[in-house]
Amino acid sequence: MAFRLKLVPDETNINFFRWQWLTFGISIVLMIASVIVVLFMGLNFGIDFKGGTTIRTESTQSFDVGEYRQALNGLDLADVSITEVFDPSFGTDKHVAMVRIGVEDDAGSVTPEQLNEIEAALKNVDPSVKFTAVESVGPKVSSELIWTAIKAVSAATLGIMIYIWLRFEWQFAVGAVLSIIHDVLLTIGIFSLFQLRFDLTTIAALLTIVGYSLNDTVVVYDRLRENLIKHKTMPLIDVMNLTVNETLSRTVMTAVTTLLALGALMWLGGDVIRGFVFAMLWGVIVGCYSTVYMAKNIVLWLGVKRDWAKPKEGSDITPFEETP
Repeated sequence: MAFRLKLVPDETNINFFRWQWLTFGISIVLMIASVIVVLFMGLNFGIDFKGGTTIRTESTQSFDVGEYRQALNGLDLADVSITEVFDPSFGTDKHVAMVRIGVEDDAGSVTPEQLNEIEAALKNVDPSVKFTAVESVGPKVSSELIWTAIKAVSAATLGIMIYIWLRFEWQFAVGAVLSIIHDVLLTIGIFSLFQLRFDLTTIAALLTIVGYSLNDTVVVYDRLRENLIKHKTMPLIDVMNLTVNETLSRTVMTAVTTLLALGALMWLGGDVIRGFVFAMLWGVIVGCYSTVYMAKNIVLWLGVKRDWAKPKEGSDITPFEETP
């Protein structure tokens, strides 16, 4: 007999609306808290959005960040920030640091001569140090990237709303968009709270989260539409509970397999993609939550016209059974 792993029983009867006001209230509070945290703490913009130069250094021996900073103090550099990078995949002979230098002029980068001076100054402290990567972005380019990122996320959300509206009804579109806003705000909020680096890879993660959350929501919406036809006299809240229970196994299995892959990337992928992977990990968790406790609640409160499932005059099929 073949072995089948079941994380969720074939049949469940969980009342997801039992604590609907509490779960929805928690989501609203977290969304507001995320906005407040971003406003007061700001985001730790990476070189993509802030402008300047980032230097990645590697050394075969341990170093003191304070000594690195003291060595660079006499070079007349603007806004120097030095952080040590920790990664489980690093061996005992690999020590990595990120040296960030703020924008000095319209070019937004250090000159080759300054780069040589920085390397010489750090070699006086640590002879084994070497530069493995140097990235520079000007202030004009960084400001354009910020607006491009905002437009990308906004356009994706608007396109999703239009698609859901045409595919289902406007109540479903509102529920889907609010759940997406919930996921994006909470992800940005946690990046601000822990001052994680926010760069273009994070924007890519946000767009991926939007797509993942939408996919999960559409699966639930499709089953809800089927159940609205099948159970025409059942109260709407019961139809929604039935729908989420029927799709629960798929939701859990998809989330767990995705988290397993992301967990491996988080542990073994290195510090370069850690911000992207962390955003994805967090996004998958809040995306599942918002699908179950945000999207369907909005649809329930806005109401659904149950007569959609009645055949049109002179037709034997319902609007839901028409070919899209």
